[in-house]
Amino acid sequence: MAQVKRVRRAVSGIMLLDKPKGLTSNAALQKVRWLLNAEKAGHTGSLDPLATGVLPLCFGEATKFSQYLLDADKGYETRMQLGVTTTTADAEGEVLLRRPVEVDHARLESVLPRFRGDIKQVPPMYSAIKRDGQPLYKLARAGEVVEREARSVTIARLELLELDGETARLAVACSKGTYIRTLVEDIGELLGCGAHVAELRRTQAGPFDLSQTISLEALEQAHAEGGAEALDAFLKPVDSGLEHWPLLHFSEHSAFYWLQGQPVRAPEAPKYGMVRVQDHNGRFIGIGEVSDDGRIAPRRLIRSE
Repeated sequence: MAQVKRVRRAVSGIMLLDKPKGLTSNAALQKVRWLLNAEKAGHTGSLDPLATGVLPLCFGEATKFSQYLLDADKGYETRMQLGVTTTTADAEGEVLLRRPVEVDHARLESVLPRFRGDIKQVPPMYSAIKRDGQPLYKLARAGEVVEREARSVTIARLELLELDGETARLAVACSKGTYIRTLVEDIGELLGCGAHVAELRRTQAGPFDLSQTISLEALEQAHAEGGAEALDAFLKPVDSGLEHWPLLHFSEHSAFYWLQGQPVRAPEAPKYGMVRVQDHNGRFIGIGEVSDDGRIAPRRLIRSE
């Protein structure tokens, strides 16, 4: 008997998942997509399987704007294990070296300023960065180590929350592309004892924080009780990740031409930058950029419903 193909739903919005430990970001995305029975889906930057916390998942029209969440600043809490370095700089790797730990609160606090502000980081070998089309983690698993160019990142907040024996908890607010594993490893080297990430929890991604997330278990329960449609209640608006951008309201006339790809004028427009746009009915219709001549040029448009 021929298998009946599942008809996916054209749903749009952002789901804020509290990613569980042990799942890759893509596995979490595919699980939620299946529960939601969504036609189109994408995530906004990977969390390591070891990590938990805020993972914005984009569905339908929201996938057009996932790049802006990918580029957003992030927040984390991490538990750092002092005295032990591993192949992956986290608890999943093999132990490379054990060293004695002679670190007190004052000593740890004294090195943290070195890592605040604009710093350079060498990405870890166990990362998704590609070299000649191959992710570095694949090369690392094959025993290869290649040169990696240091990257500039910004650490806006680095705070010691607790030091308990040979483990420390840190709070970090950072720019996109920051590797917490590398940060912890570098702090450990400066302390002279080495360190790796024992636990990692993302507390913020752009404008979203943990208080807005939902667990996979809660989504599975909602699905069991009400089917895929029951999960629609947990979807945030397509433009919810861009709410810090200026919002413009177009007249019916302006919206028509703008949706045809033509720049238009808006009296209340800022002098420069990116903007969100709603039509005369208050419907989000896309994002635009203020041109040199003051008109709003369309950049990403929402398909008409």
